[in-house]
Amino acid sequence: MRDGIEGLLDGRRLSPVQRRIAHYLTDHLDEAIFLSSVELAERAGVSQPSVTRFAMVLGFAGYPELRQALRPLVLGGRGEGGNLLKGAIDDEIRNLTLIRDRLAGLPLKELGESLAATEPLPVLGLRVSSGLATTFAYFARRIHPDVRLLVHGGSELIDGLHAARRAGAEWVVAVVLPRYPAEVVQALDYAGELGLRTAVITDRPGFPADVVLDAPVGERLVFDSHAAPLALAMALVEAMADAAPLRTQARLEEYERMTEETRTFLAGEPA
Repeated sequence: MRDGIEGLLDGRRLSPVQRRIAHYLTDHLDEAIFLSSVELAERAGVSQPSVTRFAMVLGFAGYPELRQALRPLVLGGRGEGGNLLKGAIDDEIRNLTLIRDRLAGLPLKELGESLAATEPLPVLGLRVSSGLATTFAYFARRIHPDVRLLVHGGSELIDGLHAARRAGAEWVVAVVLPRYPAEVVQALDYAGELGLRTAVITDRPGFPADVVLDAPVGERLVFDSHAAPLALAMALVEAMADAAPLRTQARLEEYERMTEETRTFLAGEPA
């Protein structure tokens, strides 16, 4: 219901707790407009103060004002409460389309060449960003001789950056997705002090780094979904492969021989 509750949510960055409230309202709007803030909190599985904060995030003085604004939506008919997942997928399709349309303006080729040439290549991602960083590092290792994954914070992260720089690294790739750990910004500042150039995959175009590849995240569900940043990360791996075609071919062929010899993967369809 783009003209209803979802219209109020457009452009708002909600916390996971606030998204639970939004989901309940979307799915049960005709019922929710008669609930008190305490009753809504119980139904949504959150605290009553969270309901009040949610209303204020949407620009209302409190929950009674939000409830009053929602009531006309029900008078006009039932909402599309069952389409939350469909709407989330539609948003991701729009995010991917946006990236597709912006590809020509992204510095993928130049950055791919720089990352292919630096050795070792540290790849950084903390908390929720560690998943995408791990995926990027996994595939980058297939075509690059020395990729070093850094997904633990504290002194271990500082040690990893320092060791990579001493070993000859010139760049560090960081995945920084919401919510943004303060430790990542501090680590990138330290990387700059070491003389490392920084490339960041994020959803914020103005993120402080030498090169920023930004892609929007999906915000409809309780937790963000990362289809567009993943596509952008894989495009960067492709650019690295294209930057060193002979090395890429040799490493991929060697990997295939190794997996065949060790029977790493199932042959044919699994029984």
